[in-house]
Amino acid sequence: MSATVFLVDTLFSLYLMVVILRLWLQLARADFYNPMSQFVVKATHPIVGPLRRIVPSIGRLDTATLVLAIVVAALKLIALGAMAGAGLNPVTILILAVITVVKEALSLMFWVLLLRAILSWVSQGQSPIDYVLHQLTEPFLAPIRRVIPPLGGLDLSVLIAIIALQFLQLLLQDTFRLY
Repeated sequence: MSATVFLVDTLFSLYLMVVILRLWLQLARADFYNPMSQFVVKATHPIVGPLRRIVPSIGRLDTATLVLAIVVAALKLIALGAMAGAGLNPVTILILAVITVVKEALSLMFWVLLLRAILSWVSQGQSPIDYVLHQLTEPFLAPIRRVIPPLGGLDLSVLIAIIALQFLQLLLQDTFRLY
C-alpha cells in the first residue's frame, strides 16, 4: 500500500508543480515561446483553457490556473485520504488544499533556485531553460542583491533566498502542524 500512496502522492505533486509553474511563468511574464514554457502550457492547457471561460482573470492573476492548482491539491488530499480510510469535510479539504498549494509553491521555488545555481556553474547563460529560470528568479534575487552585493565575484543572493524559503516552509509547518 505504501508504494501506491507514494505513486499517487508523487504524480499529484508533479502535476501540481507544473500548474504552479504555469501561474509563476504568467506572473513573471516569462517568454512563452521557450521550450520549457511550451511544455508547461501544453501540459496544462487542456484543463486551463476551458476553465478560463468560467473563471475570469483578475488583473495579471490567472485565476483559472490558481483554481486548477487548488483543485489538483484537493484531489490529491481526497485520494490520499481515501487510501488511508480517512474522511475529511469539504471545508477542511479546501483549507488543506490552499496550504498544500503554498507548500508546493515554496518547494518549487527552492528547486528552481537550486537548478539556476547549478546551471550557472555549467551553462554560462546559453541555455533556453537558463533564460526562463533567470526570468522566474530575478524578481526574488534582485532585491537581495541590492542589500548584499556580490562579494568577490560570489553571488550569495541564491543562498539567502534558499534559506528564506526553508524558513518559510518551517514556519508554515510549525503554524499548521501538518507535516
